[in-house]
Amino acid sequence: MSEEPSAGEAPTVVALGGGHGLAASLAALRRVTDQLTAVVTVADDGGSSGRLRREFDCLPPGDLRMALAALCGDDEWGSLWARVTQHRFSGDGPLEGHSVGNLLILALWQLLGDPVEGLDYVGRLLGAHGRVLPMAVEPIDIAAQVMSPGATEPVEVRGQVAVATAPGRVMTVHLVPEAPRACPEAVRAVEEADWVVLGPGSWFTSVLPHLLVPGLRDALVATSARRLVALNLAPQPGETSGFSPEQYLEVLAAHAPELRLDVVLADGAAVEDPAQLRAVAHSFGAEAVLAPLAAADGTPRHDPDLLAAAFGAVMGRGRIAPWR
Repeated sequence: MSEEPSAGEAPTVVALGGGHGLAASLAALRRVTDQLTAVVTVADDGGSSGRLRREFDCLPPGDLRMALAALCGDDEWGSLWARVTQHRFSGDGPLEGHSVGNLLILALWQLLGDPVEGLDYVGRLLGAHGRVLPMAVEPIDIAAQVMSPGATEPVEVRGQVAVATAPGRVMTVHLVPEAPRACPEAVRAVEEADWVVLGPGSWFTSVLPHLLVPGLRDALVATSARRLVALNLAPQPGETSGFSPEQYLEVLAAHAPELRLDVVLADGAAVEDPAQLRAVAHSFGAEAVLAPLAAADGTPRHDPDLLAAAFGAVMGRGRIAPWR
């Protein structure tokens, strides 16, 4: 880890996850620091990413693309390139459903032969406020033990899309292959960070997979960075149906019992029993911080400005009113 940042100095932050949850985290964190790295899951097997993965035997680019778009600035250049990167082709031809960003990333991977270098070039083109890295250097599959309604024994479901949409409750997840090689640059980023942020996002398919890559898990356990878990605003149908805020932490403990935490960040309106959340957070060695985080329209989305204010306050970059 770098030296403890002095007052007013931007911390070095690594955010881990995938999909919309990681994008929300990055959109907020880039308002807090200019020393930001995203470490992204590479298990997507659906949509454009799944098609490209199967056809070209490559890492699925979709979650990586979303992270890059989230790191684009709010100026004209950043706003335009974020829209271009996320644009999907319509129609009935072979391009239907593919996003421009996925194809751009794949093209650079083929030209350069290095996934990390390709992502760095896309980041430079977009003017991204941070770096995007894959969590592993090979595509992986997620497999889960799922207890279906009325069943007495769980069944194994394989594939990110299948796990995310399986009826019933996800009990545990593991990776296929079981011990994929971590991206070395991602491991180094975690080792050198001041803060590591896990979540929000799809808990079993975007957050937990990082703890199942041996090299990355070891770095997360050993790093001297402070570790923050940002909880979801609401349970996801299927994956986390009926979850209380405390259960997200209990699932983390079941999959990585050696992991210690420093801060658990949650939206105050989403926590029915703050005392219980604080008790469970304390069992990890963490402080529970409750703050207003949700978008004003009532949808279960994080407001980027509110989330940025909360991150900034926790990381010593601002103030936030306590939740009442």
